[in-house]
Amino acid sequence: MKKEKKTLTTAFGNAVPDDQNSLTAGPRGPVLMQDVHLMEKLAHFDRERIPERVVHAKGAGAHGYFEVTADVSRYTKAAFLAPVGKRTDVFARFSTVGGEKGSADAARDPRGFAVKFYTEQGNYDLVGNNTPVFFIRDPLKFADFIHTQKRNPATNLPDPDMFWDFLSLTPESIHQVTILFSDRGIPADYRHMNGYSSHTFKWYNDKGEYFWVQYHFKTDQGIKNLTRQDAQQLCSQDPDHATRALYDAINRGDYPSWTLKMQILTPQQADKFAWDIFDITKVWPHAEVPPITVGKLVLNRNPVNYFAEVEQAAFCPGNVVPGIAVSPDKMLQARLFSYHDTHIHRLGPNYHLIPVNAPRNAPENSYQRDGFMRTDHNGGDGPNYWPNSMGGPAPDPSAAEPAFKTVDTADRHPFTHPNDDFVQAGNLYRKVMSDTDRDHLIGNIVSHLANAQQRIQLRQAALFYKADQDYGRRVADQLGLDIKQVQRLAEMTPADRAKATQ
Repeated sequence: MKKEKKTLTTAFGNAVPDDQNSLTAGPRGPVLMQDVHLMEKLAHFDRERIPERVVHAKGAGAHGYFEVTADVSRYTKAAFLAPVGKRTDVFARFSTVGGEKGSADAARDPRGFAVKFYTEQGNYDLVGNNTPVFFIRDPLKFADFIHTQKRNPATNLPDPDMFWDFLSLTPESIHQVTILFSDRGIPADYRHMNGYSSHTFKWYNDKGEYFWVQYHFKTDQGIKNLTRQDAQQLCSQDPDHATRALYDAINRGDYPSWTLKMQILTPQQADKFAWDIFDITKVWPHAEVPPITVGKLVLNRNPVNYFAEVEQAAFCPGNVVPGIAVSPDKMLQARLFSYHDTHIHRLGPNYHLIPVNAPRNAPENSYQRDGFMRTDHNGGDGPNYWPNSMGGPAPDPSAAEPAFKTVDTADRHPFTHPNDDFVQAGNLYRKVMSDTDRDHLIGNIVSHLANAQQRIQLRQAALFYKADQDYGRRVADQLGLDIKQVQRLAEMTPADRAKATQ
């Protein structure tokens, strides 16, 4: 089929007579300022790059759908989760976390796993990772943690001392560190990894009953990971391999999918649970809370334009729908502010009007007006305040979540849950990993930790020793550390350990 010939125009539809030669005073110039096409072209080019995401800068995305496969109406009144067979359009974005946009897809790094559901009650954003836990549980540490994953402020180079200094002074990180330096730390590509909410969320039903839940998107393609050596080779040969693999698979009709499984606890069960359900450094053991299958996520359409649909995609865990609410998890609470604030910085106050972010199946009816890039009718001649008697949109009390008590003392409370930070990391090492997994884990850690100062190596080896003696001993042996010194440090309090290795 012959394509219709189109005329090149300016941004305002004016025909462009020549796109090869600037308007000049004579063949040799100078260039005239009245060449409005040149000025428009340069001015736009100067502004083509929006600020890079501080985290999750390198990513890939695709469109698809979510289909409900089980009845969960007893747990939630969210409309997109009923009835069985219902489909909802989605957009998903995958990413590495710490690297810049030009970094390699095969970096040892957690992977972002974000899904935007375009529901009839508004957009619902689920923003998670490919690991069920995280490095820290208090948001006051987040900026510091991310700084250690970035570049040294003096050398502008990645710095193993920064990386391990922070982690070795933050014992709660040991579970995520063990996962990160296992083979799961480098997924083969985005299709062969799971996605987790990591945080606990609240589901509530029509009766006002509520439940604590965690999301697990289990890949139907099977888990595949890269060894350290394979990843190093890919970083040099094809740094965009995961981005390419996702696009090519969808392009050839090999649509990746994930099965959504939920872990669900009643408030009464949660009160008796051994682990703090709002601590993002811990998992809910499957033997204690068996996951139930809820639905299927399928990605079947590539973006037409990467910038418009992937780079400008903006997810926020505060975007919830009736039937779903957030939990008191401190990290989640901070993300409710930080994600929205970041998007306003990167994309402007009207980023919700960008097509990939705009609600498709529920109109926006708000009193927010004006601002950069207001591209819709801006509320027309309707009122921009509430309450009003001009027929403006009114709040809907039925959308409220069930009330819960929050009365307690306002203070900077330290974490005091009786279960320590080393049990689950030790169980992962002893009970879940095979001998080969443990060999790879130790090799991956030693190859990276060897570049840090010895005092930091000792401090970190002590944390591994506290998780499992064999774990710490093998790291110490391969780094040439005095195991007796590691054992002494392991027996110290965090403060004394830090002081002893200053």
